[in-house]
Amino acid sequence: MRKIVAFLFFAALLHPVLAQEDFYRPGAIREIRIRFAEPGWRQILDSLFETVGDDGKLVGDVTIDGCLYRKAGIRYKGYSSYNADEIKNPFNIDLDYHIKNQNHLGHVKLKLSNVIHDPSFIREVLSYEIARKYLPSCRANFANLYVNDTLIGLYTNVEAVDRFFVKEHYGSNDHSFFKGEPAKLEYPFGQNANLALTHGTDSTGYMPYYNMESDYGWSDLYDLIGKLDRGAASADSVLNTDRALWMHAFNEVLVNLDSYIGYSQNYYMYQDDHARFNPILWDMNMSFGSFRETDGAKHFLGLTIAQTKTLDPLALLTFSVSPRPLMTRLLANDTLRKMYLAHMRTIADENFRNGWYYSRAAELRAGIDSAVLADTNRFYSYADFQANLDTTVGGTGGMKQYIGIKELMSARLKYLDGLDGFSGQPVIGDPVASPAVPRLGDSVRIAARIDGGTLALLGYRCSTDERFRQVPMHDDGLYSDSLAGDGIFTATIRVTGALVRYYLYAQNDSAGTFSPPRAEYEYHTLQPAIAGGAVVVNELLGGDLTDYRIELLNTTREPLRTGGMKLSGQGTDNPCFDLPDTVIPGKFFYLIYPVTLNGCTSLTGQTLHLYNARGDLIDTFACGTPTGGKSLGRYPNGYGPMTFMTPTPGSNNFPGSTPAAGLLVYPNPARDSFTLEFEAPPGDLTLTLFNSRGERVVEQNLLTTGASGNLPESLTVDASGLSRGLYLVKISGNNSTFSEKIILQ
Repeated sequence: MRKIVAFLFFAALLHPVLAQEDFYRPGAIREIRIRFAEPGWRQILDSLFETVGDDGKLVGDVTIDGCLYRKAGIRYKGYSSYNADEIKNPFNIDLDYHIKNQNHLGHVKLKLSNVIHDPSFIREVLSYEIARKYLPSCRANFANLYVNDTLIGLYTNVEAVDRFFVKEHYGSNDHSFFKGEPAKLEYPFGQNANLALTHGTDSTGYMPYYNMESDYGWSDLYDLIGKLDRGAASADSVLNTDRALWMHAFNEVLVNLDSYIGYSQNYYMYQDDHARFNPILWDMNMSFGSFRETDGAKHFLGLTIAQTKTLDPLALLTFSVSPRPLMTRLLANDTLRKMYLAHMRTIADENFRNGWYYSRAAELRAGIDSAVLADTNRFYSYADFQANLDTTVGGTGGMKQYIGIKELMSARLKYLDGLDGFSGQPVIGDPVASPAVPRLGDSVRIAARIDGGTLALLGYRCSTDERFRQVPMHDDGLYSDSLAGDGIFTATIRVTGALVRYYLYAQNDSAGTFSPPRAEYEYHTLQPAIAGGAVVVNELLGGDLTDYRIELLNTTREPLRTGGMKLSGQGTDNPCFDLPDTVIPGKFFYLIYPVTLNGCTSLTGQTLHLYNARGDLIDTFACGTPTGGKSLGRYPNGYGPMTFMTPTPGSNNFPGSTPAAGLLVYPNPARDSFTLEFEAPPGDLTLTLFNSRGERVVEQNLLTTGASGNLPESLTVDASGLSRGLYLVKISGNNSTFSEKIILQ
C-alpha cells in the first residue's frame, strides 16, 4: 500500500494572519506593561486627552507578553468610557509612534477598553466572536494592564480597524476609509454620522461628522451619501449592500444600540477594489442592551430594560429622530428587507436558539474569573460580575441597571420568533451543478429544489477579484428546467475563473432564506478542472527512487483542490503518481514527500506531465539529469524556465547556487508595463523610478505583508506613459534597498 505524507505549507507556520489570530485568541489574557519616565503620567494623559485629543500622546516603553517595545505613543481613548477622576481609563497604544514599523506580531496599534459599562466583562469579546461568523470583524480577548509595575486592571484587548485590518480582509488599504465618529456628538436629535444628505451640496459640510482614515476620499463619501439618498438601487454600485444588512442584523439581534442605530456612530466604512463601501462594526462594550440611551426611533430619549427585549428591528421605517438612510433606503425594498430578516434569523439560530452563546459566555467568564477578582479598580463588584451573565445587576447607589445577557436574549428570541417576516421561509435543498467539473469557459447549470418559494436568485462570482452578481432562477420549464412548477429552480452561468463561489436566495410572501445561511460571507464552491498554468510543478528535489520530493505551486489567488490530478512520465493511462486530494491556498506551495512512483523506474531524464481531474494536460516539467546538491525548479516561480538551483522546498526558488533575496524585474526589455517581484519584511516601502538623467518619474508608496510561504511581493508598473530608454527601479524602506535597471522600448 502506498504511503503518502503531504507536508502542507511549511511556511504557513510563519504566516502573519496566524500570528494575529494567536495574539487575539478569544479568552486569552495578555500581559501589557507600560513604563513612563514621568511620575505624573496620569495628569499628563488627562491634559493631553482634554486639550489635544487623539493627537496628544505621551511616550513610554511597552512590554507585551515579555516583548519590549520602546518609545511607543500612548494616550487615553473613548467618549463615555473616559473619566479624569478614574484610575482605570481606556488606552490607545501606537507601537510605531517613534520607531517606524515597530509591531507586535503584525500589530502596530493596541486598543484597550476599560469595561466600564459591562459588569459581565465579556460583552465585547463575545460580541466580536459572534460577528466574525458573518462579516469581517475585529478579534478580541483580554489583557492585564500594568503601568510602572502597578496593576491597573483587566481590560478587553480589541484589534484595531486600521490599514493592516483592511489589507487582510479586503486585499487593499489605499482606498477611501472613514470612521463614523462625530467631532462633537449631538443628541438626541443630532445628525451625527448617519450618512444622510443633510449637510449641503459640498463634502466639506460632512467633515465634522466623519473621521477620514485614508489620505483622500471626501468626494467618495459624499458620492455614497448622494446615491444612498436616491435609494437602494442607486447605492448598490458604491455600497456592499449585503454587508450593510449583516451589520444591521447583528446590531438588532444583540441590541447593540451604541452604533449606527442609536446616535449614528461607532462604525467604519472602507471602499474596496470594486469602489464599494463596506461597513465595519466597532465598539461592542455596550452590546447586549448595556446602551439604552436611544434607539434612534420612538424611544429616542431612552429605553427601559423591557423595551430592549422587544425592540422592533423595523422601527426606523416608521419613525426616526434623524434620517437613517443606510437602513431605511435599503429596507424599503421588499427583497432586501426579507434578506435582512433572514440574516437576523441566522444569527439567532446559530448562536442563541441552540444555547451556544451561553456556554461560550460561561467559558469566557470562567477563564477570567481570577483576573476580575484581582482587579481592584473594576467598576462593579465581583458578585455583579458573577451574576450579570444571567440576571440584571445594579439599580442602586447611583449604578444604572445592566440587564443579564441570558435574561435579555431569552426574551429577545421569543419576541423575534413572533415577528412578521421571521418565519415561514422557503426550504432550499442542496444545489447540484451540471457538469460537476466543468472546464474554463463552459456553461454550468445550477439547480436546487426549493419548497415554498415564489422568487429565487443565484448569486455568483468566478474570481476573488469580482463582486457577486445575481441572476434569477427559474421553474418554468424554459431554462434547462425539465418541468414547469416542479419545485426545481435553475440558472445557467458561464465559468470565467479558476473557482466559482455561489449562493442561493429564495423568498415567498412571508420570508426569505439563503443557502448557505451565512451568504454572501460564506458560499458554495464549484471548482472547474484546473487550467494550464494554474497549478504547476515548481521544483523537483532528489535523485533516487526513495527520495523524490515534488513541490507544486498554486499560481492563482484561489484555493484549488488537487483531487483527481495525476503526474506521469508516460501518459494518463500509466500515472507515476496520483496527487493527494487536498486544497492548496492561493499563491502557496504544496510539498509532497515521499513520492512513490507507481512503476516508473526513475524520473531522471523524463518529462513529467501534470494532468487535471478531467485528464487535460496542464503542465510539463523536464526532469533532466540530477546535479549534486541541486534541485530542478522554475525561476521566476510558477512560470519561469527550468534551472538547477539550491533546493528551496516549500518556499521561493532563487537562481544560482546561493539563495538571494532581491528585486526581479521582468520582462526586460519591456514596453507598456513590467512586473516587480521582491521579498521584504512587513511595513512601508517606496517605489521610485529614475530616468537616465536621474530624474524621478514615478514614486509610489507600498505596504508589504512579509507573508512567508507566499510568492514574493508582486507589483505591475504601468509604463505606457514613459519614454523609451534606460531606467533605474529602486525599492527602499524597512532598512532594505533594492535596485535594478530596465530598458523600455
